[in-house]
Amino acid sequence: RDLHLSLRRQRQMCIRDSNEGMKVHKLHHVLQLPISLEQSWAFFSDPQNLQRITPPELGFDIRTDVSDGMHPGMLITYALRLPTGIRVTWVSEIKHVDPPYGFVDEQRLGPYRFWYHEHRFAPHVQGTEATDTVHYALPFGPLGRLAHALFVRRQLRKIFDYRSRVLLEHFD
Repeated sequence: RDLHLSLRRQRQMCIRDSNEGMKVHKLHHVLQLPISLEQSWAFFSDPQNLQRITPPELGFDIRTDVSDGMHPGMLITYALRLPTGIRVTWVSEIKHVDPPYGFVDEQRLGPYRFWYHEHRFAPHVQGTEATDTVHYALPFGPLGRLAHALFVRRQLRKIFDYRSRVLLEHFD
């Protein structure tokens, strides 16, 4: 419930910002996994597993100790390589946690102007339905919009498709 209220507030903020020139994009990805809701939560709520489901060419590396378990306010620092080859630092804050149904992370520092990622888990006849909804915006105004059209949208889709393949292989 808190996740949905927060998401509503974030959407209102996005609409206001988009009226001021920031184009907010949405990525929605759904995957059915052959595991229980509890198993899904155990896997996805452990930030260390993000490295396992990120394409190797991104050179993803967690830089902070995440052994405390996921909790609101948790900051996680990553390093990764953009498709341009440039290494960047990305800091995420865990904003909301609703075990075993989901959590929200927001980028605090990184390549996007805005990044709000809601992870939802629901029982499904085949196990668990995992839904990712990401609202994001790129910096650099018209240049960012052009980059999104040319490659960013496609790159994000490839990352989530890769995650799907790895997760289905892992839990098969």
